[in-house]
Amino acid sequence: MTVSYALLGLLKGSSRHGYDLKRSYDRRFGEVKPIRFGQVYRTLSQLERDGRVEVVGVEAGSGPDRKRYSITSEGVTDLDTWLGEPEEPQPHRQSVLFTKVVVALLSGRSAEHFLDVQRARHLDAMKALTTARRNAATTQDALLADFQLFHLEADLRWIDHTESRLAALAEEVRDVPDPRRR
Repeated sequence: MTVSYALLGLLKGSSRHGYDLKRSYDRRFGEVKPIRFGQVYRTLSQLERDGRVEVVGVEAGSGPDRKRYSITSEGVTDLDTWLGEPEEPQPHRQSVLFTKVVVALLSGRSAEHFLDVQRARHLDAMKALTTARRNAATTQDALLADFQLFHLEADLRWIDHTESRLAALAEEVRDVPDPRRR
């Protein structure tokens, strides 16, 4: 998720000040991808420059003047296009977990120990997320916790699967020439 599309989505309902957008963003997305006020205003400036939002009012306050932003028809079209395009699955993304296992094997360290410690870290995170889901005040909070839990479960399955294949992996990662490069 990009910040610009999140802000466009938040503006879809009504015009808002940057401060209001930041608060609304934090409430919905801030736990996973926090942003600073400066990033909100920088993004709004870019969206305005690109014709996707416009300033529809300026109000004087105790500090600097507060601009009220509204999404333009171009912004609505862009948001609709973005929402209509499925995200590209990333099954080939090499994770840090995989890299650590291979490096542990290459350096003569215990990959099994790393996997055990990682499993414990994942289980602790899952316990905290399960509690958060149970105590979730909103459906949105519960679904976000579910999303995170499902990803951790997939990591745990991978950790178990990798542990069962460590001996074979250790043989493969030894510093031997790659047969595909001849």
